[in-house]
Amino acid sequence: MNVLPNLSPIVRGTPGLLQPAVTQRHIETEVAKCVGAVISPLLLNVALHGLEEAAGVTYVASGRRAGDTSRDSPVAVRYADDVVVLCHSQEQAGRVRARLAEWLAPRGLAFNEDKTRIVCLNEGFSFLGFSVRRYPNRKLLIKPSEAAIRRLRERLAAETRNLRGGNAMMVITTLNPVIRGWAAYYRGVVSSGIFSSLDNYMWKLTWKWATWRHGNKPKSWIVGQYFGKFNTFRNSHWVFGDRESGACLVKFSWTNIERHVPVTGAASPDDPALASYWATRRKKVKPPLDSYSLRLLARQDGRCPLCGDHLLAPDQPPQSPEQWERWWLQVTRRAIAASYLAHHGRPGPVGGDQTRLVHTSCQRALHARQSGKPALQPATPSRLA
Repeated sequence: MNVLPNLSPIVRGTPGLLQPAVTQRHIETEVAKCVGAVISPLLLNVALHGLEEAAGVTYVASGRRAGDTSRDSPVAVRYADDVVVLCHSQEQAGRVRARLAEWLAPRGLAFNEDKTRIVCLNEGFSFLGFSVRRYPNRKLLIKPSEAAIRRLRERLAAETRNLRGGNAMMVITTLNPVIRGWAAYYRGVVSSGIFSSLDNYMWKLTWKWATWRHGNKPKSWIVGQYFGKFNTFRNSHWVFGDRESGACLVKFSWTNIERHVPVTGAASPDDPALASYWATRRKKVKPPLDSYSLRLLARQDGRCPLCGDHLLAPDQPPQSPEQWERWWLQVTRRAIAASYLAHHGRPGPVGGDQTRLVHTSCQRALHARQSGKPALQPATPSRLA
């Protein structure tokens, strides 16, 4: 999201689908079925094509600033039917809102008045789960919104309550994709402080879970059973984990902050002429792994030394916390416990780093060949199926 700090008044709105001009009942029914379906965002992208031009957004055509918005031009940001237009003055914001309303009317669309408003950037606004605000020190910061944080806390608390009858492995397998997915989505904005506060919240939830499950055990026993330095690559002795498997619950703060790099000009991923640009851009996007694993991944050129295949597929990165969560769930099915990659020591030169990243399935097969026993397939919890 590219937001210009010198643009203050904001038109924040959501176009809502109105009754189509054709009044046949069966057509109305078909349109109603599309709303909220998977195809709905695609239809809205088609219907709202040209919204930037209608809002009066203009770009520099040539020169060093080619592709940037013109000096007095508003800036429009749209995702499906969610729209934000940043303007230079309240008068300009009012004109843009009127122009867009006029442009939407022939298309059978209109702003949702309950969600459309003009605000000052100093007041801030929420967009796609992000909070955008210019603070008194003139810095414009983008953070996870309060509503998004509240929804996550409620979900983590509910999941932990539902897992009171399970063991530590079930807690780890269930919560790790949620934590990884949410942290991966918000790693491109100002999230370090929020990640730390969520780690403290998760510690309280896991401690409450452990004390509830073992109400007759002393606290020292609970600490020794469920908390310790499970992640040898992190200097933390209060990591929640499973003693039998060695798996641990990841922390939000283990996800490194990676600033989003704006797309050059008006480059579209659907433009065949820009296929190489998007392939290069996606290759540069770092997966949400710790810095040590990223160094190993770069050293190995992203491939598993045991099978030669890519460790992580270079596909289009997910675009929401839910998509990131599904991504982690998909790779979890191929792993032992809840980690897609395993650090594996291989013979090497004296004094050299013998650690490599391998697929856990490859590591399991290697151990089976060395022991002469068939490789066991990892059990997938029913809730992950």
